[in-house]
Amino acid sequence: MFDEVLPACQPCAVTVGNYDGLHLGHQSVLKRLLGAAADRGLESVLLTLEPSPREFFQGTDKAPRIGSLVDKRRFAEQMFPALDHFVALPFNAQTAAIDAREFVRDLLVDRLGIRYLTVGEDFRFGHDRAGDFTLLEAESSTCGFELEAAPTFELDGSRVSSTRIRAALASGDVPEAEYLLGHPFEICAEVIEGDRRGREFGFPTANLNFPHNPPMRGVFAVTSRLDGTLFRGVANVGTRPTVDGTRLVIEVHLLDFAADLYGQRMAVRFHQRLRAEQRFDSVEGLREQIGRDIDAAREFF
Repeated sequence: MFDEVLPACQPCAVTVGNYDGLHLGHQSVLKRLLGAAADRGLESVLLTLEPSPREFFQGTDKAPRIGSLVDKRRFAEQMFPALDHFVALPFNAQTAAIDAREFVRDLLVDRLGIRYLTVGEDFRFGHDRAGDFTLLEAESSTCGFELEAAPTFELDGSRVSSTRIRAALASGDVPEAEYLLGHPFEICAEVIEGDRRGREFGFPTANLNFPHNPPMRGVFAVTSRLDGTLFRGVANVGTRPTVDGTRLVIEVHLLDFAADLYGQRMAVRFHQRLRAEQRFDSVEGLREQIGRDIDAAREFF
């Protein structure tokens, strides 16, 4: 079931993981992978799962994500141009049922032809997450590939992890998230047509079709580069409680910009949270607050 997405890359060096956010810890693993691949004359492969197992089992609402698959691939290609293959394995009920040893022998050894594998010592995989580093050590001896544990990457005495970054974003600390990521926190998505409510307020917005649950809520100062020009703006991430909204939306108002963006992919960089999401007593109260948010964004920039 993976034949359509697996590259013809035998033999190769591989790392496997969710890689949500492609943060500094992930980057240290990829540097190790690329170095090992170059030293051994192997092609390098980043193997990730889409959706993440957590998102598949718990549902999108309960499994926030730092970025989409598009974001993950984009940052991987930008930061590691020497990476030969970025592979997203579809994760579904069939994938979840694969025995851990079958995952290693059928997928990694037989289909990818791995000669080198690096993962964190806490890496778990296979049906009921039965596969762990101890199993990989046994399989590496049996199947003849080299296994290397990726050391924990720490900043300020604490492990850098996607969980830590999601917590920073949830608390509104965008600079801390960017510090841990080692790159800007951005969301890249297609602009789709919304309900045009922002236009009615006098503040037209670009609505992003982000298919996951971002870890933050509120109003943010943002930038977006379009056709080589950097535009500043304000983004709202939330359900718009003042107008009885229930669906999560990401809507962006770019300052001093009036063109139609429908159908375009738009990368939005988040800089700072201006305020938390809140419900107003009236639409007019919301309109006035949006004006203050725009003033706050201009002051920030």
